[in-house]
Amino acid sequence: MADETTTANALEIRGLYKSFDKPAVAGLDLTVRAGEFYGLLGPNGAGKTTTLRMVAGLLLPDAGTITIAGRDALRSPVEAKRIVAWISDEPMIYDKLTPFEYLEFVAGLWSVKASTAQERARQLFDLLDLTPHAHTHCSGFSKGMRQKVALAGALVHDPEIIILDEPLTGLDAGSARQVKRVLRERVDAGATVIMTTHILEVAERMAERIGVIAKGRLIAEGTFEQLRRQAGHGAGTLEDTFLALVAEAA
Repeated sequence: MADETTTANALEIRGLYKSFDKPAVAGLDLTVRAGEFYGLLGPNGAGKTTTLRMVAGLLLPDAGTITIAGRDALRSPVEAKRIVAWISDEPMIYDKLTPFEYLEFVAGLWSVKASTAQERARQLFDLLDLTPHAHTHCSGFSKGMRQKVALAGALVHDPEIIILDEPLTGLDAGSARQVKRVLRERVDAGATVIMTTHILEVAERMAERIGVIAKGRLIAEGTFEQLRRQAGHGAGTLEDTFLALVAEAA
């Protein structure tokens, strides 16, 4: 999956700014190591989604740099996008296509060989329990089903870096477990996962390191134990730790 251009860091953000009516991201510095599961947490309006959209190439920053596996994402956006998968909280798929047709279409956009795409599609459908629905039009799918199809489509080109914005929203317990298993297997195989979530127990259980942002800036970062020490001895769960860190920053 990785190639000779891959560095020790999957993502390096330096001095990132983005304003709308007011600053959404305000001088953010962030580093994600290659091959780690990184959780990005923050209250509503902290700048999480805006940051990830800039990393994925969906928004241009007002200032700053974004380096993805050694590639300048602003100067060479197509090259950077080739190794990145983006999955939003609102799955974007084509209702008139079946999951199999959708994955064929996405794989074609990435110039994946047809035989390779078909084999990856079968594997992803099996992992996400989509095989019985592979040839059913997506128009009647629930949000959870649509989210799993979107995830399969995002992974069909075998990306090095997987960026997810609230990927478990709307999923039942069984579907959430399937998605978490797929993500863990990707990290075990050498990929990097960067995920935002409001489900703090998921971040506590899955993320190797966690970054907490507020008002567009990184206010704390580290393992759960490191964050707990930073928040003080009274913090027990990640929820306690998170609330204490955000309150301190405020």
